[in-house]
Amino acid sequence: MPVASVGQVSTATDPRWPSAATLVAESPWPARRNVGLVGVSTYLTSVTTRSWKSTPEAVREALTKYSTWSEEAGVDLAEHVGLVDYGDVFDPDGESGTARVAAHLAQRDEGLDLLLVLGGDNAATYHAFVGLAGEDLASFGLVTLDAHHDLRDGVSNGSPVRQLLEAGLPGSQVVQVGIADFANSAQYAAAARDAGVTVIARSELRRREVEEVAAAALAVAGAGGRSVYVDVDLDAADRAVVPGCPAALPGGLSADEVRRFVRAVASDPRVRALDLTEVDVGRDSEDQRTVRLVALCVLEALVGVTARAS
Repeated sequence: MPVASVGQVSTATDPRWPSAATLVAESPWPARRNVGLVGVSTYLTSVTTRSWKSTPEAVREALTKYSTWSEEAGVDLAEHVGLVDYGDVFDPDGESGTARVAAHLAQRDEGLDLLLVLGGDNAATYHAFVGLAGEDLASFGLVTLDAHHDLRDGVSNGSPVRQLLEAGLPGSQVVQVGIADFANSAQYAAAARDAGVTVIARSELRRREVEEVAAAALAVAGAGGRSVYVDVDLDAADRAVVPGCPAALPGGLSADEVRRFVRAVASDPRVRALDLTEVDVGRDSEDQRTVRLVALCVLEALVGVTARAS
């Protein structure tokens, strides 16, 4: 069997084992559901100093390590879904970064079932949400899977939810899942309550199935059939699982819980966009466990899309 070298890892070339990277194309696949992919590699305003290295680039590379077959769902993604890669936004952190993200997103094809945004830190969420919703933020709901409220002052990866609320997103349409102990403050917890944000703490995920929690979050954020943006901040996961997430805590979600959450929300047609953020490639372990989890979340999102009603 021929062997192709990918980076420092040798991977077997087998025509009967198509790589997930074969799903990626520059334009929509005919006769398939199509999901858009765009990189918004923010890092300059991070509360924690981080590397300039591109997480979106690393995730694209990691897709080569996986196949297109979902054993659990009994679905071969290569038969049902395409991943349309729109490249990366240039300098999303810079002046007019939000406008550049909006202009980039405006170039996407019509008829996409879902838009996947690869961060960057959590500052990418504000840029992408505004770029997608435009001036009508109230037409969207927001679900975050995150250890943090992201209600800090200023402009950083710790402030996107506060920025969105101030820009016109009603707090009653925001659900925050996975909020962790000792990761926030009493003041920010009070600010979330005062804004009308629904909070589902990490402890709730010990008592309820991830899919049940995802459905409950979407019922609030997507009430009345409203479009929903989902922010998946990988620092909601256990620190041992995501060494490339500077703010992850011990005792967070397992990799399996994160993957199940992504598949569950992506299966809901109200979800128009989903981002994967807060990964610093420069801090990841040698085995790339954080980046590889993000790549698996991309594939879980695609499986979710295949489950949507026609």
